[in-house]
Amino acid sequence: MNDIVIALAKAAILVALNQHEDFNLENALKQYPQLKENGASFVTLNKEPNEQLRGCIGSLQAYRPLYKDIIANAQSAALHDPRFKPLSTEELKEIKVEVSILSEPKPLDYKDISDLKKKITPLEDGVVLKYKTYQATYLPQVWEQLPKFDDFFHSLCLKANLPSSCLELHPDILIYHVTKYKEK
Repeated sequence: MNDIVIALAKAAILVALNQHEDFNLENALKQYPQLKENGASFVTLNKEPNEQLRGCIGSLQAYRPLYKDIIANAQSAALHDPRFKPLSTEELKEIKVEVSILSEPKPLDYKDISDLKKKITPLEDGVVLKYKTYQATYLPQVWEQLPKFDDFFHSLCLKANLPSSCLELHPDILIYHVTKYKEK
């Protein structure tokens, strides 16, 4: 399914940039009917040569057909990630697409930070951190850049607009896993 998911995301970006694309959605949905089932995805755009992040947008909950979620998130990652200016047609040849299909996030009960540290599996667990009206998530791939528990959670707390020590506030933690598809 790697090729079809990546091709769908790339075609969605081309459409958003008013470029020609020849992706056959009807055939893809016939060949991969699971794309019609509700699913949650994140689409990450990395810029060559050093895979620098260029956009990443996604859904934590499966509330629409997976193919529609991939299309919407690919277009949003290209044009509406608030951290970046919209992708230009000139940049297209330097972009590599990655699509992550998420499992449903599940609450993780923990007593304290030390207990949480024992229950989290780096490189496998994606993490949603929630505290009052604040929320942020990191995909499991983020562990590659932030392999230490403390660094990972300090950064995730800041991403949620909370103090870097927000684990002391005992926020809600949910974990999920992803199936990752990466453009070759």
